[in-house]
Amino acid sequence: MLVGKGNRKYMKKVSGSECNIDRIPNPHGGALVDQFVETKKLTDDMHFVDIDDNLRNDIENIAYGIFSPLNGFIGNEDFENILTFGRLKNGLPWTIPIILDVDKHTAVKCKEYGEISLRYNNEHFAILYFDEYYKYDKLRLAKSLYLTTDDRHPGVSRTFKLKDTLVSGKIEVSKKRVMQSQLESYRLAPSATRKEIYNRKWNTVVGFQTRNIPHIAHEMLQKAALNIYDGLFINPLIGKKKKGDFRDEVIFESYMKLIENYYPKNRVMFVTLHTEMRYAGPKEAIHHAIMRKNFGCSHFIVGRDHAGVGDYYQPFAAHEIFNEFPDIGIHPIFFPTFYYCKKCLGYANERTCPHEFDFREELSGTRMRKMVTEGDLPRKHLLRPEIAEVITKFQDPFVK
Repeated sequence: MLVGKGNRKYMKKVSGSECNIDRIPNPHGGALVDQFVETKKLTDDMHFVDIDDNLRNDIENIAYGIFSPLNGFIGNEDFENILTFGRLKNGLPWTIPIILDVDKHTAVKCKEYGEISLRYNNEHFAILYFDEYYKYDKLRLAKSLYLTTDDRHPGVSRTFKLKDTLVSGKIEVSKKRVMQSQLESYRLAPSATRKEIYNRKWNTVVGFQTRNIPHIAHEMLQKAALNIYDGLFINPLIGKKKKGDFRDEVIFESYMKLIENYYPKNRVMFVTLHTEMRYAGPKEAIHHAIMRKNFGCSHFIVGRDHAGVGDYYQPFAAHEIFNEFPDIGIHPIFFPTFYYCKKCLGYANERTCPHEFDFREELSGTRMRKMVTEGDLPRKHLLRPEIAEVITKFQDPFVK
């Protein structure tokens, strides 16, 4: 098998062991990163850079090993390689550049001081060991990641607001962290999830990414996976989302109710992933798969229009991109869409149901949000009553 034409520089044969994963894979790059340290180096008199919620999550994901093999913000050579080939300079698949943007004056100060405190809400919580700073082309970055330069795309809009200089370097994060919310209690490092998978004696684990509350079609898809694999790893994205998406608390509580009432506890792991939603479509699908590989998943469900927004991507672009990365080290799973068939009187998909489109009831995240907004919650065969109760208890379940 060959790497796709978009990666000609890295064309190579892929061995059967890399393509046919029937066990828990090694972390991406071979080993988990751990960048947590004691707090003794962090002092108030250090030169510092203030960061926001999204960057703090990125930094902590580096420290936890979720972004393995990265141990800090990427340098220019890796940045250019990611945009051109979707790979790090060593050839390892990587599609989303993890970057720290600053103004030129701050970049010069970082070079001058060498060791920089990263500060969040007046808390010095991490150190950046400066490596280099470099300029970049925002239009090129947007086009590479989002396949568009239309600033109506939330990711493009965010890119255009970045500062003009990028700083790279290894980071270290203080072990001293304060539990901020109930959501944080389900945030686990890959070292912990891999240990739990080992203790449960699972040989295969399928990861499920979500930024929506679960409706019954999602449940049927997940249970179809449980018929095949040892364990289900439900991993909702907790972090910045676009206006109109469900709030993190609603997603979290909905899944708690679903697992409590409808899943065998010994077959499911529920872990939150704290990162922003980038809406990068196929490029983000690869990134999502790599993170789940680091958590210990052998397989990863890739949905129709995975990580999409509007009509910026073809419906199955996130499926097709995996042809370019046969060496990614985790199996993508492309389940057909589940729907309720009024003639079959149950959930089905195009492989099992012969009936026309008129008999189908599909409940997409977009349609569900519309129904909730209009006060018309889906019927019981589309949404579990416990989930409906969670939604209705929130005065405003959506991101504003």
